[in-house]
Amino acid sequence: MSENNNGLSKRLVKKSIEAFILGLEIYNKPTIKYRIEGFSFFICNAWELMLKAKLINENKNIYYNNSPDRTLSLNETINKVYTDKYTRIRLNLEKIIDLRNISTHYITEDYEFKYVPLFQACVLNYINELNRFHNEDISNYIAQNFLHITTNYEPLTNEQIKMKYSPEIAEKFIKLGNEIDVLSNEYNSDKFAIPMVQKLYITRKKADADFEVSIDKDSDNKVQIIKQLTDPADTHKYSFNNLVTAVSENLRKNNIVIDNPQGFTNHVLKLFNTFYSAKDNPDFSYCHTIGNNEQFTYSEKYRDFILSEIKKNPDKVVESLKRQ
Repeated sequence: MSENNNGLSKRLVKKSIEAFILGLEIYNKPTIKYRIEGFSFFICNAWELMLKAKLINENKNIYYNNSPDRTLSLNETINKVYTDKYTRIRLNLEKIIDLRNISTHYITEDYEFKYVPLFQACVLNYINELNRFHNEDISNYIAQNFLHITTNYEPLTNEQIKMKYSPEIAEKFIKLGNEIDVLSNEYNSDKFAIPMVQKLYITRKKADADFEVSIDKDSDNKVQIIKQLTDPADTHKYSFNNLVTAVSENLRKNNIVIDNPQGFTNHVLKLFNTFYSAKDNPDFSYCHTIGNNEQFTYSEKYRDFILSEIKKNPDKVVESLKRQ
């Protein structure tokens, strides 16, 4: 690597660290309402500068061949560094880039709770990759206790979202939230999302309890166990593309290859939908109608059904669907 490139790489890394710290400061400052959008802008900028510095260190081109005065986009830079499209770091970054791109069009403040697990994973991924690629320790620039994403935002229920926003915006929010839930569950990696969950358990062992509760049969505050969710936004979380991703991911994890060179694609899912009349089966799908537009989402039960059918005869499943 030439001396000029070495100097450019170091400058990019320093700017990257500044963008990273600025993103954290914006997000963790309670008086700023634009913090989700601000954080997504600066964390993307930090990653872009850091990854381009890595490419420069490897004597790789960061400019477009037909336009040498323009550097590669963040997506193209990510693809060059993380060539495996299933790399969890890459998947996490791509989802945050999506958020950055819609931030100018949608108010995302009320859906902050959904994005926090992605943000926290992205922060830790950046710290690790900065050290791996450039031997830089972020603790030399900012104290460790400032590296955690903080939130005290009360998540809205789907019903509250529908009451607060127009049908179009509400459906957009719910779809984005469900997509994050689905992908977090399918990828199951702290490099994609770090869940922030608080769960309460009732125990009879006083020594194991964090606090005590008592049961009063005469209390006016009645509770009951909810056995079934009826909101289709909860029971049918999978969009068409998410369902393809979920099935593909499961097949990949289990080393199952079907009789289609491209794997489980949109076309194969359409074959399943047609053959099993999935759109007519309320256990499998739900039709969301907004004005004149209709959009189907799918259930976890349908995902499991597709996987079970594939596993019966993966070598001939697509051929069978086409023939019948």
